[in-house]
Amino acid sequence: MQDVLKVALIQTDLIWENPEKNRENFSKKFKNLSEDVDLTILPEMFTSGFTMNAKAIAETMQGDTVTWMQQMASKHNTAIVGSIVVTEDNKFYNRLLFVTPNGTLQYYDKRHTFTLAGEDKVYSTGIKKLIIDYKGWKICPLICYDLRFPVWSRNTEDYDVLLYVANWPKPRIAAWDALLKARAIENMSYCIGVNRVGIDGLNIEYSGNSAVYDLFGNEISNVEVHKEQIEIITLQKEHITRYREKLKFLDDSDDFTVL
Repeated sequence: MQDVLKVALIQTDLIWENPEKNRENFSKKFKNLSEDVDLTILPEMFTSGFTMNAKAIAETMQGDTVTWMQQMASKHNTAIVGSIVVTEDNKFYNRLLFVTPNGTLQYYDKRHTFTLAGEDKVYSTGIKKLIIDYKGWKICPLICYDLRFPVWSRNTEDYDVLLYVANWPKPRIAAWDALLKARAIENMSYCIGVNRVGIDGLNIEYSGNSAVYDLFGNEISNVEVHKEQIEIITLQKEHITRYREKLKFLDDSDDFTVL
């Protein structure tokens, strides 16, 4: 088990519905990592932007992006997480992929599809929460709109890190800021949100506001808004264990089951 986890947040613009160009851009960003990191986080639908044109850009689990993620993870010795559009059994999924340096792949399908944009009409809903054990850290990865639903992220697994990959628009960015902080406090965990910047193919603007919060809701990152940036943060396991043992807030949680 590692006492620290070094995490890179890649806040960037995305090229609309162009997986090849987006992979090329991220390959360049991996080369620009200033130091070795354990985990690199990319935005939601990082190969396309938040598109409902699933047929045009969907890939299989044996497709180019999965192969690319495995190659990048091995080459740069970092786990990589981000979501892409996946087709499987004649359905489409907004699927988060977590790839380790040795090529191991785990995935999570977005539970809460964004009805305001019609995501529910295009993409099938996920039914399983994913908890990843990586280097002795328990990580719960979720996707964008999931952030609005605290019951789904409820920390019944004693995870250490809750993370969200997103395409969260600028007009509602105050909610993003507030909810990331709230999720950290209520779950007594680190909470990380990685959002994109720029303007997508539907003329929707994104300001980024990527951030990392500790379990008290203190922001420990320094990512500028409206700017492409790579932020590297070191998480301390001792911060989690010390204050959970001292305060024991999670022990007082209501007992119920999410179906």
